[in-house]
Order: sequence, then C-alpha cells, then structure tokens
Amino acid sequence: DVHRIREENATIGKKIVVTAKGDSKYRVGQLVERAVVMAKNRDMRRSKKKVIEFRDAVPATSEDVLLGITSAALSTDSFISAASFQETTKVLTDASIEGKLDKLIGLKENVIIGQLIPAGTGLKKFRDLILTEEEMLDKTEETESEVSRQKVAS
Repeated sequence: DVHRIREENATIGKKIVVTAKGDSKYRVGQLVERAVVMAKNRDMRRSKKKVIEFRDAVPATSEDVLLGITSAALSTDSFISAASFQETTKVLTDASIEGKLDKLIGLKENVIIGQLIPAGTGLKKFRDLILTEEEMLDKTEETESEVSRQKVAS
C-alpha cells in the first residue's frame, strides 16, 4: 500500500541507525528515534560511559521503470504465457529446471492449454452448474423472446 509506505518513510526521517552501541543495550543496525538516543547519550556522558554512535536513517526511494514488450511478456508469473511470446525454449527449459508450477490463472495460458477461460461461464462459480434440458429450453425461449422484443422496439 503506497500510503502506508509513505507514512513509514516519513517516520524514518526522525530515526537514526546505531553504528556502535557504546555502553547501551541497543544493537548495531537498530533503528531508534533520534530524540531518545540524544537523551540516552546525555545520560551516558554524565555517567562517564561510552556513548552511542549513529548515522541518519535513509528513507526508501524508488523510480518507475518502463519495460519493453519483451521484458514485460517474459516477466509474467505464468511460464506458459511467457513461452508463447518469445524465447520459448529458454523459458520452458528454465521452468523445467526450477520445477515451476503454472497455476493457469490468466486468460492466455488457459487458451493455450485449451481450457475454459476464467471469465463468463468459465468462472469457477459456474463450472458445476448443471441445467436440465427443460431449464435450457426455458432459457433459450426467454432469450429468443427478449431478442424479438428488442427488434420490435427498434
């Protein structure tokens, strides 16, 4: 979630990273609020103890990447879909070596395999739907009469 990441990045600006724990109980690499460490260091100086050494925490950064059509096609989770586009031998060999499993979630891989696509009547919730011949005739008649009414109305 982008909003949560932005909030987390904003809080990181108020924190530091412990580089040397001194005589404190903090761990090297631990993120701690700057104000807490400054107060702890004041107390440690008064007590003649080794202070905590730290550096500023660096928020995460990102940049958009525009993939070319080949890269985009080959970066899909479905190796069957990727193999149908380009570098077929390489994609199938890599998938075999890595023991990949294609869950056939997308339209493309289901068409390639010859299965119903996961859309319309191919949706899982409709796959086990069984109509009797009488129900099918009723539905066909309803559809035909609806089409007739629409033709008359136009």
